[in-house]
Amino acid sequence: MSVGRASVVIGAGTLVSRLTGVVRTIVLVTVLGSVASRAGDAFQVANQLPNTIYEIISYGILTAVIVPQIVRSAAHADGGRTFISKLFTLGTVVLLVTTLVATLCAPLLVELFAPSFKPEQHAMATVLAYWCLPQIFFYGLYALVGEALNARKVYGPFTWAPIVNNVVSIIGFVLIGVFFGTDLSSVADWTPDMIAALGATATAGIVVQAGVLLLFWRRTGLHLRPDFRWRGVGLGDIGRLAGWTFAMVVVRTLAGVVQTRVVTEASGDGASAFAMANAWLVFMLPYSIIVMSIGTPYFTRLAEHAHEGRDEDVRTDLSASIRITGLLVTIAAAALMVAAVPATRVFVNFADQAVAAAPVLVAFLIGLIPLSILFVVQRAFYAYNDTRTPFFFTVIQCALFVALVLVARETLPVEQLAAGIALGQSISTAVQVAIAAVLLRRRLRRLGARSWLVSYGRFVLAALPAAGAGWLVYQLMGGDDGWTTADKLLGALGTAIICAVAFVVYLGVLTVLRAPELRPVLDQLRRFIPGGR
Repeated sequence: MSVGRASVVIGAGTLVSRLTGVVRTIVLVTVLGSVASRAGDAFQVANQLPNTIYEIISYGILTAVIVPQIVRSAAHADGGRTFISKLFTLGTVVLLVTTLVATLCAPLLVELFAPSFKPEQHAMATVLAYWCLPQIFFYGLYALVGEALNARKVYGPFTWAPIVNNVVSIIGFVLIGVFFGTDLSSVADWTPDMIAALGATATAGIVVQAGVLLLFWRRTGLHLRPDFRWRGVGLGDIGRLAGWTFAMVVVRTLAGVVQTRVVTEASGDGASAFAMANAWLVFMLPYSIIVMSIGTPYFTRLAEHAHEGRDEDVRTDLSASIRITGLLVTIAAAALMVAAVPATRVFVNFADQAVAAAPVLVAFLIGLIPLSILFVVQRAFYAYNDTRTPFFFTVIQCALFVALVLVARETLPVEQLAAGIALGQSISTAVQVAIAAVLLRRRLRRLGARSWLVSYGRFVLAALPAAGAGWLVYQLMGGDDGWTTADKLLGALGTAIICAVAFVVYLGVLTVLRAPELRPVLDQLRRFIPGGR
């Protein structure tokens, strides 16, 4: 499958997945509330625990280490079957042990992430954690199978399986709302049966997601069998490489613990953990649809070129992926900043909450461009089996982020704490990508970063009038007091109108500027149109 077709498959699946994820969150917010919801923050902390451990498994080990190793294993005499059998056996054992230990430690984990919770809020979060932590095993299984499929260039199932998870969750959360009520933001509103239904729904979706992905395993052409003989096929190399990525994600997790401990101090008073997670979901829409759909196929190709010593091809793919994603990411950031209030209204129950929480989304969006560049640059290191260098520039980012979180805690009122933390993340990411680019240039001797900067200069120049047009449309629709903040559906419609106007103006300006990246991007966008090629 070509990079273009793979990007379209991943992009389409990610788009549908993210849109159904938005619906899932809308239903969940309707049940739990969002801003100043103690019940919502309790759920967010509990449901964040398995996600945090999944990040260690997926981002820290699989993406950085397993994909390149599986690509190399294809050259083995048996096509990699023995290697992958051993790998999956080991992975399953590790997942089972990790899930068991984490579930037993649920009260301690809740206390670690949210020590400022009141006793009744802590109790609700702990019960939810017992229900949610078994997700670790199914998240890990999904990641193992999905990355194996990606390494074999079977991209679709890994991207489309979360849609089933979202559908299951939507049905479950709707039923909870129908039988138990809505806007249940107080912990006192929740009985043990209601809490069990909430936790079981969240976990059921992950179980189904992993099960669906297993149905596509045959497409890899591999026949797995349990194999506990873990020596002799390079698993030691994986351990060596994973050591750095594991350490890196541990550092990131510790920074996340600090973030959650600080932001939960605002629980019940303003935007806190749940509202921040919802703003992150909006932020991740363009990142997932644009950056991951284009960057994931490029990563597989980068690993192949690096393994064969074709540094020039690595530089070419690196530059192309950064500039192509940059064209779309820049307008996405600008348009969503303008539409921050109606976009936030989709995930809160009242208009005044949207105005209060919108700065959190804007602060996240400031870091969208740096994060999209980092996605590609960091994976270039992984393509060369270099997990040590990313560890060091991630440590710098995390140290700066923690410092900025603590500054926000001491200087900002509680109502602005979440926005200050989000801004700290954007600033620290910008510093991180600058350091990473310098280090990658040393490795490749020539990076071609000047072409990136020229391209991004054009993108920003075009985005300014586009954002101005979007802002004018927003004001004509009534601004913060207009119809776009009246309810969730109108918020989504208003966001779509603002973003569409900004995008059209942006494309027009880029056409006038004769941006060379415009044609390949439009070619890829046409593939999403039925009958397009």
